[in-house]
Amino acid sequence: MTARLPRPQLPVLLRGQGFRRYWNAQTISMFGDQISSVAVPYTGILALHASAAQMGYLTAAIWLPSLLFAVHAGAWADRRGHRRRLMIIADLGRAGLLATVPVAAALNVLTLGQLYAVAFCVGTLSALFTVCDPALFVALVPEEQYLRGQSLVYGSRAFSFVGGPSLGGLLVQLLTAPFAVAADALSYLGSAYFLSRIHPAEAPPGPAGRGTLTAGVRYIAGNRLVRASLIAAAVINFFGFIFIALFALYATRSLHIRPGVLGLVLGAGAVGAVFGSLAARHVCGRLGAGWGYVIGAVLFPAPLILVPLAGGPHELVLAALFTAEFFSGVGVMVLDISIGSIFAAVIPDQLRSR
Repeated sequence: MTARLPRPQLPVLLRGQGFRRYWNAQTISMFGDQISSVAVPYTGILALHASAAQMGYLTAAIWLPSLLFAVHAGAWADRRGHRRRLMIIADLGRAGLLATVPVAAALNVLTLGQLYAVAFCVGTLSALFTVCDPALFVALVPEEQYLRGQSLVYGSRAFSFVGGPSLGGLLVQLLTAPFAVAADALSYLGSAYFLSRIHPAEAPPGPAGRGTLTAGVRYIAGNRLVRASLIAAAVINFFGFIFIALFALYATRSLHIRPGVLGLVLGAGAVGAVFGSLAARHVCGRLGAGWGYVIGAVLFPAPLILVPLAGGPHELVLAALFTAEFFSGVGVMVLDISIGSIFAAVIPDQLRSR
């Protein structure tokens, strides 16, 4: 008789219908976002022949709403409540906006102005979705399961980094860029569908009145743990974005890395993120989420020192770049999952979106 291998079991949280549907919504949406991260820029480049400056404006249109509206959206969501409903509205709005791109392309009326407007409005709705999400997470996940829940969500995010851009590139090649944007629109409909099928007991709305907009800032200023965590993340992200802005240029011009090989190098970071999402729960479970955050805050940026140190034979340069990206990908997931678990545990429900 041959021994039977034990059946792999679903994680405990995914056995519950509510969290499983929330996780499905997040996974579908994140894969759609990664497809769109390829399809939208290529729509500007290939379909509308955008210049370098115009592509910069398109990137600004995507991210500017987070800077302008995130705090206001958080205050409004905390005051209004019903965050799941707001997330569904954001999903449906993003789907409708993105659907206008392939429709306009089919009618030969697509313009850069429309692409800017769609990017800005989608970014605005994404800011609303993002500030509502933590409150829905804690409504679905018991406190002792925060770390496992964060690991599952960020595991999906890591897998989307691996598969999403590749799928986006394939769709651009098969369908042309404007029609590949439709895949992201469909992903938002999928997310809205799964969110509409969960009914958690959400925290009640916070009090209205003066000071609601600045209450989140006052809480951060008065809470040493949250304040220190956010300062650390801000420093890492600030210099991280400087690195990202220079990396492709430096790798191409100074290290003579071909674009196709550079794509594989960046893919190593995505694979590292998958491993990091699996490792984070064990690291934080053994050492605590606080030490997990410290480890992630070091492991995310530290390997990148190999990039300016890379030199010598081409194979050695590539080995340094692959190593840097892989271990940095591990670090960013340990950092994100640990800080997400800390914030889920310590931030009051009435201030969570802010």
